[in-house]
Amino acid sequence: MANTFTLIASSTVGAGGAASIDFTSIPSTYTDLVLKMCARSSNASANTSLGYNFNGSTSGYSGVNALNYQGTVYGGTFTTLSIGGVTYGRLDDSGLDAANATSSTFSNGELYIPNYAGNTNKSWSWDCVAENNSTAAVGILVAGLWSNTAAITSIKLIPYQGSFVQYSTAYLYGVKNS
Repeated sequence: MANTFTLIASSTVGAGGAASIDFTSIPSTYTDLVLKMCARSSNASANTSLGYNFNGSTSGYSGVNALNYQGTVYGGTFTTLSIGGVTYGRLDDSGLDAANATSSTFSNGELYIPNYAGNTNKSWSWDCVAENNSTAAVGILVAGLWSNTAAITSIKLIPYQGSFVQYSTAYLYGVKNS
């Protein structure tokens, strides 16, 4: 059985940055979703966390992570982030390059959501590398759950601190098993 990837939408941040990257009106015609991201935050640190939500929901988010920071592996659980007084799910911890990371480096990540249009809770996986030509490199794997049975029709990505800088990109693909 072959998997077919179809580009649903893409986003490239222009001059001046963007507070978030949003995908809306996601059709329910695919088996799974894959979101590929290459991004950086304007926050004045080496890295920051990345928040997300599905369908604008502010609840039901959880996750378990493995984080490699400077060669030491950590594990833990994720729940939510409060950004501007709004609750978001936490996609990762310090996985988004920021202003003090090596110049012109961008984090790369992939979000995989199987059965996104089904009527069960939505599981997902995230793998991300914060690229930095120093000892502060970060690699993250997360398994997550959105405890909601609604089909996912929108996805929002938002930095915990700062905004997405120019040239940050995200691509949303629909996957069909055919």
